[in-house]
Amino acid sequence: MEEITIDPYIHVRAVNSFEYDPKGKKISFISDFTGVPQVWELDRGDRWPAQTSFSMKGITFIKYIAGTSDLIIGMDEDGDEKEQLYLLKEGDEKIALTNSPEHLHLFGDSSPDGKWIAWSSNRRNEAYLDIYIQNLETLEIRRVFTGDGMYVVEKWFPDGKSLLVKKTHSPLDHDLGVFSLSTGKMDWITEHKEDAGYKNIHFNKEADHIYLLTNQDREFFGLALIHLASKQFTWLERGEWDFEDLVMDQDKNKLAFSMNEGGISKGFLVDLDTSHLYNWDTPMGVIYNLRFSPDHQKLGFVLNGPAHPPDIWEVDLKTIQAKRLTYISRTPILEEKLIEPEPITFPSFDHLQIPAFYYKPKQMAGKSPVVVYIHGGPESQSRAVYSPFLQYFLNQGYAVVAPNIRGSTGYGKTYTHLDDGQNRMNAVKDVIFLMEWLKNTGDIDAEKAAIVGGSYGGFIVLAAISHFPDLWAAAIDIVGMSSIRSFLKTTSPWRKKLREAEYGTIEKDGDYFDKIDPLNHADKITAPLMIIHGVNDPRVPVQESDQIVSKLKKRKHPVTYIRIEAEGHTMMKLKNKLSSYSEMAAFLETYLGK
Repeated sequence: MEEITIDPYIHVRAVNSFEYDPKGKKISFISDFTGVPQVWELDRGDRWPAQTSFSMKGITFIKYIAGTSDLIIGMDEDGDEKEQLYLLKEGDEKIALTNSPEHLHLFGDSSPDGKWIAWSSNRRNEAYLDIYIQNLETLEIRRVFTGDGMYVVEKWFPDGKSLLVKKTHSPLDHDLGVFSLSTGKMDWITEHKEDAGYKNIHFNKEADHIYLLTNQDREFFGLALIHLASKQFTWLERGEWDFEDLVMDQDKNKLAFSMNEGGISKGFLVDLDTSHLYNWDTPMGVIYNLRFSPDHQKLGFVLNGPAHPPDIWEVDLKTIQAKRLTYISRTPILEEKLIEPEPITFPSFDHLQIPAFYYKPKQMAGKSPVVVYIHGGPESQSRAVYSPFLQYFLNQGYAVVAPNIRGSTGYGKTYTHLDDGQNRMNAVKDVIFLMEWLKNTGDIDAEKAAIVGGSYGGFIVLAAISHFPDLWAAAIDIVGMSSIRSFLKTTSPWRKKLREAEYGTIEKDGDYFDKIDPLNHADKITAPLMIIHGVNDPRVPVQESDQIVSKLKKRKHPVTYIRIEAEGHTMMKLKNKLSSYSEMAAFLETYLGK
């Protein structure tokens, strides 16, 4: 097998997101081509894009102001997630808008005349998000809605007089309301009893009803319509998988969305005038950031697949054929080496079938070492996307399995709630039964098994190696919690209530936390452990790693701790990815072999 270091896998560049210029001249997108996410522009006649932002800070999002070629961009301070907003005008002039680095600012929308923007912030109280509007000429800021909750702006009404607002009760339960800027009154339009999510909201041309994706009164997200005056709710299209990323072309009365079929996307186009549903073919991967072009000829999207790292693709709306537009991620040395997974299921302790992606190396000489990769969230999902870390180990002859343990999204509302509160250890048992299943296949070397995970996945790693220590030859925890009790005490105030909806509260569930927290079972850990954590992490504070590392070092357990300055919950800088991933590779090769 040809020997390749991990560096080329990490150096694969990506398109994070993009927007069409409303005037139709160009496409703006975010890419980490220079090592830090920046804004790039692609004119249709050019073969290669040009960089238009030159900040030491990473760009977190871009959005065009209605009817202009000016952009709103977001940046935080080295991963602290206290996003600040800037106006990037034509000619690359950058104007600071929010100027409050101790608070977060979540962009909502721009007014139809392009003179105002709406955003949410925790300026008044760090635990809540209120709604503000800001004039782009005078930079005047007005707080227009105050509430002890989490409120964000989804859309500015086409007449300019109202805002469509979403209130988040929990990560899985929302409400939509119409907020009048003239009267200051909120009219809630989505009455429901059980958890319901609402997302990707679009007005019809007359702005008397909205199209949206929701799982109101059902397991999966489908396409629905709400008449705003009567609040009448109507289903338009439903399936047995979640619909995602709905977009609308008002002028042509077309909708597009993707369907998440077990972690793999399929794209669909809806012609509302004819009621026809079309789909297009893409390689295995995840479709996101769907956008209709201003000339109504193309439907753009980002495709991220195991063998197709993130780039912009476009569907020709006449032929319904998809074609790759950008080649930011192209890396010839790797093109024949990238491996796509096999979707599988395995039975857990209660006979529940747990879905997973099973990646097998191209060349297997006997039984393979195996890496079990656990996603974060937990309200998230391992999907068929490019991962430099996983692809490198596949090339080294390791098998990789990425399970979507109970609590994951993508498999229905009931499945997502199966790990709530005091059912937490059932998710850990899913991982243990995965190992039993893998042993029974006869393909893996059970003596050379490692478990790797980030965020909530890091918690599962620590729980697995402390409660079931005999299964693991090595483990890597990235920004994970070592104690749910201490995590709920120290996570950012605006996140606490949302996290309690998933984990429970210290008052009610504290005894259970003490029973399961890996920190309280650190003396049982036998696997060599690597821990990686960004010092600026606002979600899982770095103290979560500090405290378990301290315990392990006191008993001289082999633990490698990489504490990264100027990074947060997600590693953004190329230099830190290179050093951390290289150390992860060396660590696993030490304990699992090459």
